[in-house]
Amino acid sequence: MTLRVAVQMDPIEKINIASDTTFLLMMAAQDRGHELWVYEPQHLTLEDGRVSARGRKVTLRPVKGDHVTAGDYQKLDLADDIDVVLMRQDPPFDIAYITATYFLETIHPKTLVVNNPTSVRDAPEKLLATRFEGLQPPTIISSDFEALNDFFDRHGDCILKPLHGAAGNGIIKLKAGDRNLDSLVELFGNISREPVILQKFIPAVSAGDKRIILIDGEIAGGINRVPAEGGVRSNLRVGGRAEPLILTDRDREICEILKPVLKEKELMFVGIDVIGDFLTEINVTSPTGAVQLKAFENIDVGVTLWERIEAKLAS
Repeated sequence: MTLRVAVQMDPIEKINIASDTTFLLMMAAQDRGHELWVYEPQHLTLEDGRVSARGRKVTLRPVKGDHVTAGDYQKLDLADDIDVVLMRQDPPFDIAYITATYFLETIHPKTLVVNNPTSVRDAPEKLLATRFEGLQPPTIISSDFEALNDFFDRHGDCILKPLHGAAGNGIIKLKAGDRNLDSLVELFGNISREPVILQKFIPAVSAGDKRIILIDGEIAGGINRVPAEGGVRSNLRVGGRAEPLILTDRDREICEILKPVLKEKELMFVGIDVIGDFLTEINVTSPTGAVQLKAFENIDVGVTLWERIEAKLAS
């Protein structure tokens, strides 16, 4: 089976192939004989009910500084010219991101979009996690000062973060009694009209924030991300350190609870975050961590993903 694959992503020339999960997924596809095109979200077009993209056919190499050869731009009819679209552009999860999901849902499932664009739009990572009772630490999502202060007074040390933030941006730890909460919520409100998240602080974060990758609901593997000494942000882009992970029974229990929902929503490539015994996020936009997992455990989730995609299309 040779598939025609279009990857919706940020500029491919600028990625860091040493850590980029999208590049790993694309290399796995190329190694299996699939043809690759890339385009950026702003190159999507909807005309008379047909969705196209101005994209380039690419050949990849695992060579730093010389990792891609790209052809000329061409118009791709995403319903007729392409078999699979990977949505892999980085957040922010803003109106432009949401608009792209509206475009892509018109071609899915005739062209398989991974992840299902309707589910990506309707189940943003920090909100989807709230649907599973008993898995999260105490959490409130609101713009209401009174509600946020009441929660803070009841739970003490908390983490404040933007609802649709990513990569650790904007995460702030507030100690019990800190009187800066209102000012910080005002600051977030000046940047965006979205609510904020206030979540009871989990001391176990000092031991790491686990990233577990699930493919079609099944555990593919995981890594541990340890924050810098004295920090609370474990994301690799803001100084976290990756290390091997041994999954606990609680980790596996959380994954089993999530599995039927992820399969139902066609969220085929997902990265969940677990701190201690608590689920904190379900990442469905462009989860990372696959390169580190391959380095630690020699597990190539790209191979697993394409095996599942091929089987799905064959059936």
